[in-house]
Amino acid sequence: MFRYYCRLALNSILQAKVHSSLTILTVALGIAACTIVLTLLHSMSSNPIAHKSEQLFRVQLDNWDPNQAAVSPDLPPEFVTWTDAQNIVQAKQAKRQVASAITWGMVNPAEQGLTPFLALMRVTGKDFFPMFDVPFLFGAGWDETAEQNNDYVVVLSKEINQQVFNGANSVGQTLTMLGATFTVVGVLNDWHLSPKFYDLSYGAFSDPEEMYLPFGLKAIFELPHGGITNCWKPVESEHYEVFLHSECTNFQLWVELDNAQEKAQFNDYLTHYVEQQKALGRFPRPMNNRLLNVHQWLDYKQVVKQDIQIMFWLSVMFLLVCLINAASLLSAKLHTKHNEIGLRRALGANFGQIIMQYSLEVIIVGLCGGILGVMLAIVGLSGVASLYAGYGQLIELNVSITIGVILLAVVGTVIAGLVPVYTACRPVPAMQLKQ
Repeated sequence: MFRYYCRLALNSILQAKVHSSLTILTVALGIAACTIVLTLLHSMSSNPIAHKSEQLFRVQLDNWDPNQAAVSPDLPPEFVTWTDAQNIVQAKQAKRQVASAITWGMVNPAEQGLTPFLALMRVTGKDFFPMFDVPFLFGAGWDETAEQNNDYVVVLSKEINQQVFNGANSVGQTLTMLGATFTVVGVLNDWHLSPKFYDLSYGAFSDPEEMYLPFGLKAIFELPHGGITNCWKPVESEHYEVFLHSECTNFQLWVELDNAQEKAQFNDYLTHYVEQQKALGRFPRPMNNRLLNVHQWLDYKQVVKQDIQIMFWLSVMFLLVCLINAASLLSAKLHTKHNEIGLRRALGANFGQIIMQYSLEVIIVGLCGGILGVMLAIVGLSGVASLYAGYGQLIELNVSITIGVILLAVVGTVIAGLVPVYTACRPVPAMQLKQ
């Protein structure tokens, strides 16, 4: 009987090809719009390190102008000074602690027969790699000794290793850069956090750095200040050392704390540290330290813009409008089948069997609309990816989203189609035959 109903449903769809095609296209457009926005929202709002989100904390200290908050209404600056970054990292009061900053410099791989190029670099600590679960293809990060001695060591991205060493294991090889000879200690595997929560200076979806150097080398090589630099009072001199020891903020500071007890202890340490600095004439504002975990930090930075959320709800409304239009088209189609329904009921088909037959037709229409909608969404997402070259590789249609939107199309179409099916079956058979 089920196969018979399926055959009747397919025959009904094929007998009204134009009408059925319009209904399927209407559902597909609503599903495609909703899927594209849902995929973008999913890509932007995902937590790239969810398993450690509650253990990683962004450190903020309020060393700002006593007469004006760094961030309205009364929030501390998002970055810390060189002095505070150095002091807190060297104090080692957390399980792991790392200060870092973006910079850049010239690489001169003459030994490899390549022309010099400018590379995007990050100066950071050895804890950066285990703290953020950075995957290695070859080698590892530098050790404590190399960090304390400011050894000339470097970790390469997979792309730079491919460019300079043709993708071979380059650990132990030397590379001329910044006017000195560096030793490669590690090569990263594919690694592109989305969003790049540990440093949002160049956007939440910017590319990762090409090279990683020990934090102390920034002062030795006087590397440029990348990212965002803010100062609340003039720097007394243009000399590089003077800037580093000024109240200008430029450095990201993260710590890893395993539980609430460690967090409380670290908060106490920060309070004690700021009190010490106040005694030295710094930190003129009231105590205002903040520790935000990854989830809180992403919320604070509003990585998912409000306009994207508005677009999502607009796409949901558009989908509802499409389903209502699909219901209208189905109602118009079923209106022409009153005589057929009356005849079938007069021949013995009961109300439930009629509902089953036309519900199957509606389900098939919804399923076709969902599949076509996903195909249109893939085309649309490809267009979005082509418009945003750096962000495009992060836009992928998630399997769960794909299954979800197809189910949504079927359920939505069934709900939208049940009303006209029920309306068509309500009149008594005699009245339908007279009509």
